[in-house]
Amino acid sequence: MPMLSRFKAFRFNPARFKTPNAALPPKQEFTILFAVMLVIASGNTALISLMPVISRKLDLPDVALAIAFSCSSLIWTTSAPYWSRQIHQRGSRKLILSGLIGYVCSQLLCALTLGLGLLGLIPPIYAFAGFVASRAIYGFMGAAAPPAAQARIALHTMPAERTNAMAMLASAFGLGTIIGPALAPFFILPFIDNAGSAVIFGLFGVMTLIAVMAKLPDNDPIDYDLQPVSESYPGLGSEPTDASIVIATAPPSTVKLRWRDPRIKPWLLAGLIGGHAQAISGMTIGFLVLDRLKLPPDQAQSLIGLVLMIGAGASLLSQWALIPKLGLLPRQMVLFGSLISAIGLLLTAQATNLHALSVCYALSMLGFGFFRPGFTAGASLAVGRHEQGDVAGKVTAVNGAGYIIGPAFGMILYGLSPALPFELASAAMGGAILVTLLHVRMTSHKA
Repeated sequence: MPMLSRFKAFRFNPARFKTPNAALPPKQEFTILFAVMLVIASGNTALISLMPVISRKLDLPDVALAIAFSCSSLIWTTSAPYWSRQIHQRGSRKLILSGLIGYVCSQLLCALTLGLGLLGLIPPIYAFAGFVASRAIYGFMGAAAPPAAQARIALHTMPAERTNAMAMLASAFGLGTIIGPALAPFFILPFIDNAGSAVIFGLFGVMTLIAVMAKLPDNDPIDYDLQPVSESYPGLGSEPTDASIVIATAPPSTVKLRWRDPRIKPWLLAGLIGGHAQAISGMTIGFLVLDRLKLPPDQAQSLIGLVLMIGAGASLLSQWALIPKLGLLPRQMVLFGSLISAIGLLLTAQATNLHALSVCYALSMLGFGFFRPGFTAGASLAVGRHEQGDVAGKVTAVNGAGYIIGPAFGMILYGLSPALPFELASAAMGGAILVTLLHVRMTSHKA
């Protein structure tokens, strides 16, 4: 199955949708689902971009922030399969509403607790406890919306058009990683300071929630054959791979794949290494910008957002523009992407000014943009069609694993030396190259 069909244009045609009782034209329904994904991803990444400044203002240990996000990622990864199974019993609309309600509650609770902490009305430890609670809500309930939105698209599209539609929907996560950090510095509000971004993005969530309640029809069939889907935890500059798209479009798996299956083991190992490298660098880059530029937190906030936005844009540039033009094989994509990322990360570790930080980090993210779909495509093409759902689930689990351990481990390394997380991540990408060279055979299949 081609893994990079997201680059094909998806044209809406009512004849492709099996929704005779739908209250909306399919294009409007898709727009609402796209907005759901975009709001959740942008709000999450906006918060990630703000937390280096907030944690310094609250005088919290840097690693405490990372632990909160690691816990959220763990909850997301473990709860997403549960929500996927609930689609059959509850229907996609109810799960989308549940996910949005959880997202809004998380953002507003985060704004309340962090705002009170920044104002000095509660001790920083209480503000941090509230932040952890808000992230836990997001990790559990927020994970309900993406698989439900994907399931709705899978349900209401013909098989020939399903992959393109799913890829377009998944691209909302990638756009969110740009929009969130770009807008966050503009939402620093009086009284609650940097926590104002959580309020504004929470309000975006409320507006999206109202649109879903008013405009999205509840017309799911009671019984339908649909593969469960779950989305990886949205991180900075890390657009979800095509794994969830494959799950939604493949027939039910009749064979249970082993993790040590020699066909997929090297691909998954390379993905696990690269995923941790990306999570480590994504969590620590904001702190590196803050410390290397030696500016007061308020002045550094917009610059952190700028670096993160450029990095996310570079990642999407590789996936949306360069990969379809170059026509690389999955093995080549992993090797090429790993090399570019390794160089970019090593240069980022030594960068001392805004221009160097932006260019070097963007270079590393450009490499990750090749790497992630490369190892996903390689794992998919290594097995038969009847095994696609199983291998996609394993790829999704590998993607999520990096954001469970990576952020906290990266901040521990950062406490030892600001350059160390990026140097280690660079070495890890070298390890991914070695694994691919030694254990992945040359193949004629293109991604």
